[in-house]
Amino acid sequence: MSIPVERTLSPKPKPADQNKLGFGNYYTDHMFLMNYDEGEGWHNPRIVPYAPIALDPAAMCLHYGQEVFEGLKAYRTQDGKTLLFRPDRNMARLNLSNERLCIPPIDEEFAIEAIKELVKVDADWIPTADGTSLYIRPYIFAVDAHVGVHPGKHLIFAVILSPVGAYYPEGLNPVKIYVENTYVRAVKGGMGFTKTGGNYASSLKAQDEAEKLGYTQVLWLDGVERKYVEEVGTMNVFFVIDGKVVTPALQGSILGGVTRASCIDILKSWGVPIEERPISIDEVAAAYDADKLSEVFGSGTAAVISPVGELRWGDKVLSINGGKIGAVSQRLYDALTGLQWGKTPDTFGWTVRC
Repeated sequence: MSIPVERTLSPKPKPADQNKLGFGNYYTDHMFLMNYDEGEGWHNPRIVPYAPIALDPAAMCLHYGQEVFEGLKAYRTQDGKTLLFRPDRNMARLNLSNERLCIPPIDEEFAIEAIKELVKVDADWIPTADGTSLYIRPYIFAVDAHVGVHPGKHLIFAVILSPVGAYYPEGLNPVKIYVENTYVRAVKGGMGFTKTGGNYASSLKAQDEAEKLGYTQVLWLDGVERKYVEEVGTMNVFFVIDGKVVTPALQGSILGGVTRASCIDILKSWGVPIEERPISIDEVAAAYDADKLSEVFGSGTAAVISPVGELRWGDKVLSINGGKIGAVSQRLYDALTGLQWGKTPDTFGWTVRC
């Protein structure tokens, strides 16, 4: 399918200071749209001016939450090229989410080409300041005008773009994380492994309470025994214990992060011991008490690598590495951003040029 482009007649002013972009505050001039109608399949791909999308008040996405999304970035290299980082993994995960939410699968290769074309159209929105990038948000939602619980037969696939800086205000400085004991987010058999709005809606209460206590994010425990570490609200989590890196195994209740997988592959290439397995919060606390917990960090598209300087579990406060970024966290951050911004050779074959 070809992708016609309708260019805006009213371009928006770009942010004046790229060092103050924040995250998700600005949106580019254009967006990609494509429709699905039962019997016709996915059709009518197009790039059009960024504008509100009209929905019937009875649109099923508003009532039953049938929607999925992804997140990836475009990076401007020092020589002016534009790179994507492992977009094939994002599109494969989008289809994994689609399958769980009864959404027809997309053509992954075509979706990547659509993203490339949209990024090219709005290439002058890609920021160039250090640490900035163009965030890409693909998403799909049901638009049937029907109040009744069943999978939608009419959907929209959309992609929007946003120039961004650091996700957390702390940047690469360590963040404070609150271990959640009261609420649960997901269980095996549910939708924790997908990127769908319901997973994030269920996290809002705990996130709000954590922020009131001065913590940036919530670390979720498993929803059955309330003892095994799962993930932070916006990132997967890693622990450096006695020289080994440990991260929770993917067992259906946490997201299989693209950055998580990349960290594991990079660590293995360095010969650093890495374990994917269940890890309890008790084990983390015991390692801390034994002075064997040297680092905690999160990984994700938005933050890349986010070191954790403090964990609070009930009345116990774990101060990690003196509140400073650790050697493993820093090395992974440098390796990932070096690949993403084209500063170092891509020996993994992960970057894709737009």
